[in-house]
Amino acid sequence: MCSESRVALIGIVVSEPSSVSKLNEYLHECAQYIIGRMGVPYEKAGVSIISVAIDAPQDVINTLSGKLGALKGVTSKTIYQKLPEEAAKTKEATG
Repeated sequence: MCSESRVALIGIVVSEPSSVSKLNEYLHECAQYIIGRMGVPYEKAGVSIISVAIDAPQDVINTLSGKLGALKGVTSKTIYQKLPEEAAKTKEATG
C-alpha cells in the first residue's frame, strides 16, 4: 500500500439519476481528501458533469475511481500528478 500523496482530478459524467445518491455517498467517504468539487447540470444532453479535485494516497484515489466507474450510468476518468517534493514535506509537517 502506497502512502505517497497524489493530486488528482476526477472527471465524472452522470447520465443515470438513480446513481447520484451512491455517487455522493462515495464522495462523502473521501471528504477529508477532497480539495474541491464542481457540478454542472447539462440539461440539453440529460447529464450532469462533475469535477473533483483530490489530494490523497494513490490507493484511496484508485478505490474511489473504481467505485465510481462501477455505478450504472456513470463514466469517470482520473488524471494524476505527484505532489512536488516541497509541497509533500509541507503537507506532512502540517498534517
